[in-house]
Amino acid sequence: MVQLVGSLRKELSDTLSTCKVLVVGAGGIGCELLKNLVLTGFKNIELIDLDTIDVSNLNRQFLFQKKHVGKSKAQVAKESALQFCPTVNITAYHDSITNPEYNVEFFRKFMLVMNALDNRAARNHVNRMCLAADIPLIESGSAGYLGQVTVIKKGLTECYECQPKPAQKTFPGCTIRNTPSEPIHCIVWAKYLFNQLFGEEDADQEVSPDTADPEASWNPEDTATRATASEKDGDIKRVSTKEWARSTGYDAAKLFNKLFKDDIMYLLTMDKLWKTRKAPTPLDWQQLENSARPQEVSAGSGLKDQQVLGVWGLCQLFQRSVETLRSQLQEKGEGSELVWDKDDPPALDFVTAAANLRMHIFSMNMKSPFDVKSMAGNIIPAIATTNAVIAGLIVLEGLKVLSGELESCRMIFLNKCPNLRKKLLIPCVLDPPSASCYVCASKPEVTVKLNVHKTTVLALQDRILKERFGMVAPDVQIEDGKGTILISSEEGETETNNSKILADFGIRNGSRLQVDDFLQDYALLVNVLHTEELERDVEFEVVGEAPDKAPPPQSTQEEVKSITNGNKDSAQPSTSFKAPAEDDDVMIVDSGEEEEAEEGASSSSAAATSGTKRKHSDAETGETSTKRLRTDQSRAAAAAADDDDDDNDDIIALD
Repeated sequence: MVQLVGSLRKELSDTLSTCKVLVVGAGGIGCELLKNLVLTGFKNIELIDLDTIDVSNLNRQFLFQKKHVGKSKAQVAKESALQFCPTVNITAYHDSITNPEYNVEFFRKFMLVMNALDNRAARNHVNRMCLAADIPLIESGSAGYLGQVTVIKKGLTECYECQPKPAQKTFPGCTIRNTPSEPIHCIVWAKYLFNQLFGEEDADQEVSPDTADPEASWNPEDTATRATASEKDGDIKRVSTKEWARSTGYDAAKLFNKLFKDDIMYLLTMDKLWKTRKAPTPLDWQQLENSARPQEVSAGSGLKDQQVLGVWGLCQLFQRSVETLRSQLQEKGEGSELVWDKDDPPALDFVTAAANLRMHIFSMNMKSPFDVKSMAGNIIPAIATTNAVIAGLIVLEGLKVLSGELESCRMIFLNKCPNLRKKLLIPCVLDPPSASCYVCASKPEVTVKLNVHKTTVLALQDRILKERFGMVAPDVQIEDGKGTILISSEEGETETNNSKILADFGIRNGSRLQVDDFLQDYALLVNVLHTEELERDVEFEVVGEAPDKAPPPQSTQEEVKSITNGNKDSAQPSTSFKAPAEDDDVMIVDSGEEEEAEEGASSSSAAATSGTKRKHSDAETGETSTKRLRTDQSRAAAAAADDDDDDNDDIIALD
């Protein structure tokens, strides 16, 4: 007869008492997970999180209270969890998991690693560390009512990076400034405007009409005289936006007429922009004030933050927020700056008003403050119950791993609505590693298309190796027969190379670069494909990977949504519209991606310097299982197959 300790077999209970596990992240899922682990019987837990507690966390991260605001999430989570079971040994680190001290040997201490992260860079890093250490990883994420959990084991399952993720969504400057066509374009413009008026000015965040727009193909000198903009203080003046605003005393009416009347009329003189588009309609403060109706709201029911104000209501909101922000700026003193925060009411009011006024001008449906906050904050509203369900599933999958039952582990999707089988939880069989994965393949290799006469060494390091391929401290050697070191992770060695272009080092079409990241115990061969035909604002392309252009999967009635918990920029608020199919980063939260500010050192003579690159042993090359988006048909098929198994304890059936 099976001997039980509580609800667990004695052997499993003993394992929980002796094994050491690592939890990465102490946020929405992390708090629920830590509580579950303690109550399940885990006795040795290490927890790491770099964040501190914000008041906005308190509605769903229940290990924190108001008195904890500003303190370390990891430390407070530890203290709160110990109240459930004081005998548990919990070690808390207020630190980043990407720091060098958390190396492969650190990961090898654990029998299991569980991710509760909110950004793709950290997920990639933990994925590679677990592959290198050959430690099972349970990956998870949530986005609104949707969630996902999967198990990653080197050599047995896909790693987190086996399937390409959509790149973080960016927008051309001319679209933001001249021809917005979606609400998000107007929201981005409004955030830029906040920085131009009250924050740190950035030349890349200009909000005035873009006269260099190649699509316009006009002559500013010939058409400038046709603009009928006001000659008063609100007129278009090509000076610092902040300087001009200060010269008017941050007069809301003058700001309004410049932004929503004069600049729009200036855009109308760029005739070619409007041959195939509906032209914008300028707004005038005085006319709106004269025709205003009291309490003008276009959606009069529901919660306040879900109501959409009318145009004059937005004008009043714009005025109030400008006056409040002006006062805050004055209180901070001369030369001070404000930082936009989605949880700061005046800042959110300003962006809500400015974005919606611009949407109205360009004939778009306006958004509620709730929707604007979700989109401007690059977040999907968090649901506490979703995090609780996902944390419970992590523990269930963890128990399977520790019982040696990897074959019964599943990737589980949590849906917002039950499918035709009345199930909210859909388990799918784990896929094997991808032979073409540039992380967990036996010999990782990629081809990158770029212009060797324009791409600098620094761009290769930061934009391609760190940002695109998730490395932390890459070393790059050119396979040129001399072993030339292009980038070194050792400070000061190759720093002077940063501003040089790749062609300066003899790199041309067909060149091969051997890249190593010793912290991640990861090696990658990069094949260079030279081209001069990249699209505008595109620095490089990874050959064979274009997830944003791939045809959408065929939908079925048993659709299982895959979520971009990792790519916040592509997150869509559940109250306004459905998330696009390309947002398939599977519940892996990509909150703001961490910046690795480590620059490769260089020496001016490095181009002629030859050396032998340090190599990793292939046996230690990392491998991880990644969440990948499956087509709805394959997920439904996997779910149906699982119905034939005895896995129904993982499924909620609704009567």
